[in-house]
Formats: sequence, C-alpha cells, structure tokens
Amino acid sequence: MSGAPVVLDGRAVAREVRAKAAAEAATLTRPPGLATILVGDDLASAVYVRNKRRECVAAGMLDLHRHLPASAGQAEVAAVVDELAADPEVTGILLQLPLPAHLDPVALIERIPPHKDVDGLTSASAGRLALGRPGLRPCTPSGVLALLDAYGHDLSGAEAVVVGRSELVGRPMAALLLERDATVTICHSRTRDLPAVCRRADLLVVAAGRPGLIRADAVRPGATVIDVGIHRHPDGLRGDVDFPSVSRVAGVISPVPGGVGPMTIAMLLANTVAAAHLT
Repeated sequence: MSGAPVVLDGRAVAREVRAKAAAEAATLTRPPGLATILVGDDLASAVYVRNKRRECVAAGMLDLHRHLPASAGQAEVAAVVDELAADPEVTGILLQLPLPAHLDPVALIERIPPHKDVDGLTSASAGRLALGRPGLRPCTPSGVLALLDAYGHDLSGAEAVVVGRSELVGRPMAALLLERDATVTICHSRTRDLPAVCRRADLLVVAAGRPGLIRADAVRPGATVIDVGIHRHPDGLRGDVDFPSVSRVAGVISPVPGGVGPMTIAMLLANTVAAAHLT
C-alpha cells in the first residue's frame, strides 16, 4: 500500500468526549459522584487513579475516592464497597485492579450494583451486554468504538478480528462489534496461524498483552488497526502492534501512546454521567 495511513488521534477525540460529559453533568440537579477505590500503593495503579480523579473533578463531578492499605482484608474492602453502594452521592464505583494477591477481585466487583458499575465488569453488566440489553459498558472497548465513530467508520458488515479474549477488553469488544453488525472473530493463544486469521480483517483490534505481537504480515493492506496494548520499553511506551511495520500496510491505525489510552478515562466520565441517570 502506498501513502501514509490515517493515524487516529485519541487525545483529540477524548477531549470531545470529556467536554460532552462535563456539559451533560452540568445540566443535572445533583453532580455525578465517582468513587474510586485503591487498595495498597502500587505505583502504576496510583497514577491511573490520580488521572481518573483529576479528570473527574475537571468535568464537574464529585471525587469520592477511598484509599485502603495493602493489608486490608476481604471483609474490610467489601464493607467499603457496600457503603459506597448505599451512598446516594455516589453514582459510579470503580475498584482499581489489580488488587493485592490475598483479595478476591471477582467477589468484590460483584458487590457493585449494576447501575453504579461504571467499569462494566459485573456479571450483570456482562450479561446485559451479551444479550444486547441496555447497561453500562466497559470503558476501553467503548472507547475504541467512540474513536472509530469520530472518524466516521461504518462497522456494519465489516469483518472484524479481535486478538485477545480477556473479560476486560477482548470479550466485551467482540460483543460491542456484534451490536454494530460486524462479523466478528476472536483470536487467542490457541489460534492456529494467527497472521492468516488477522489478514482477513477489515478491522483488527489487538488486545493481547504482548508487545509487538502483530506485524505487517498479519495485516491486510488498507485495514484499520486498533492497538489496545500498552507496555513500558526503554525507548518509551509501545503497544501490541509493531507500529513501524504495520503503518506501512494499514489504511488506518491507532498509535501508542495517544490512541486508545486517552479514550478509556474519557469513557469512564461518560459512564459516570450515564450512571447518574440510573440512580
């Protein structure tokens, strides 16, 4: 393929999503309240939560953060979740993952009421997505769709391949694409001849958690490639897609950083506003 691809600007689209969420929040009689729960002092988690809290305040929402020590037990964390679930000021609850190893994240997430589940991770939220019923959707896959929508991509009838089957991204991504009438294939570690399957895609979404997994030989010329991965590297951040080689083949590509990453927090704000209508 000749010519440079269209590089999706997640930062610009995220600004638009945040501005829309802030404008909608300002119309409500009571400001939305986002309760983030951080257990322990994991540096990366602390940075993520700090960014979420900053954007929350900037959008005119209440920052109802709770920080527990790494030694907090299952019952103590569960009590905090239950307290926030009952608090009318809290419209959205986000339990920052990963948790310390002695805690059961699934049991704690299940205590979040579906109408406050702004991460879209409870089984109730997942079930509503699988059945195509209204509900709060996971932020990162929703951010991928919002990014594609901003650039006018029509997904109806498109052949979409999702690399990765995690509950956080891969599975909900596939379900959201099905809602848009795409034909969806999910690839994973047992997929035979991964490049051959990926080359069928009009839209290739890569969320495998393996840096540089997808190279040019796995991309059909002119395809749209969305890179959800993010990894620290001596030369900076990189994704699951080998950008230098793939950008010579793809028609549209999302960069790392500056692609899907900014969209995740933006969609969290959008979900928090949506949740405020449900409480």
